[in-house]
Amino acid sequence: MQLILFSKPDCHLCEGLQEKLEQIESVSLEIRDITQNEEWFQRYQYEVPVLFAVDASGGEHPIPRPSPRSNVAQLQQMLQKYESPSG
Repeated sequence: MQLILFSKPDCHLCEGLQEKLEQIESVSLEIRDITQNEEWFQRYQYEVPVLFAVDASGGEHPIPRPSPRSNVAQLQQMLQKYESPSG
């Protein structure tokens, strides 16, 4: 499963989610630092971490933010709901 994580430096919620996602073998993770792109910053400055799934055609689909209290197994189970059939 390919995921995009919109994040920013010194965001503890972002760091925690990233660490958990990196422990899931089936996840390919792209980190996008919103401070490096004005459009991302304007859109997500008060929302990070923001998570998107990428489908087989390259489309990006938002995933609701998991609870910071979720463990890796709970996160993996939640992500299965958003995995595309092809992928």
